[in-house]
Amino acid sequence: MKSSEKIMLGYLRTKFKVLSAISQKKAASEAFKLFCTPLNMTTKPSSFIFDTAEFLDLKLKNNVLRGYRWNYPSAKKILIMHGFSSSSKNFHHFVTPLIQKGYEVLAFDAPAHGISEGATITALDYANMIERIIELYGPVKNFIAHSLGGLAVCLALEEIEHDEKTKLVLIAPATETTSAIDHAFELLQIKNNGVRKEFNKIIYSINEKPTEWYSVRRAVKKLKAKIIWIHDRDDRTTPFKDVENAMKEKFTNVQFEITTGLGHSKIYRDPKVVSMVTDFFK
Repeated sequence: MKSSEKIMLGYLRTKFKVLSAISQKKAASEAFKLFCTPLNMTTKPSSFIFDTAEFLDLKLKNNVLRGYRWNYPSAKKILIMHGFSSSSKNFHHFVTPLIQKGYEVLAFDAPAHGISEGATITALDYANMIERIIELYGPVKNFIAHSLGGLAVCLALEEIEHDEKTKLVLIAPATETTSAIDHAFELLQIKNNGVRKEFNKIIYSINEKPTEWYSVRRAVKKLKAKIIWIHDRDDRTTPFKDVENAMKEKFTNVQFEITTGLGHSKIYRDPKVVSMVTDFFK
């Protein structure tokens, strides 16, 4: 952790300690806002492949969300979804192999990410964007999703008509939102149970669903798609223990592929993983 990040973390811990003592509701509101705000956004240059893309956009909650399309038109379409504090340009290495297989490739930056507008994002915002992309630029029967994108696409597919011919690759999906919140509260040293209760109330107010509902393991039970779920044992962002619980479900439509030493971000860049993913879409 950089010194500037340590200073910021120290400031936030002090802030939430004071807020928790003054108002649990206010502390929860500020924590939720922070939880939904992308941080440390990448600024590295885009791959040349983005110079060849067609630019697309759509409007959602008064924000313009922007994306890219390659190899239009094609009868086969695939949508790539990035994770939290990431962007489409981090998944450039999937584009060419998929084009070579004859796919029309779509990739949008989620709200508050990349070239899209917005300041915050929730999993439901992301899912709504996916549904809108399919409505405008679909039909789409093939999906690649990392981290928060994985949770979002599972929520979206619960609402979208699909069948066993639909293919989905989940790469280190944000398996359980409860685990993500546990990690955030631990990092911020928020130990007040009242703040956590108020935080959960905010989540419930979004869609009248409890925090536990925002779960890949729960959503996959309702999906008909053929799924490959790739996860690393050393993932510290989306913990492997949550994946182990999902594996116990014995999903008949899910193939688990477990790696070691790649963590949360290297996994989608790993050449073997890239080959595994692109080979899935024959």
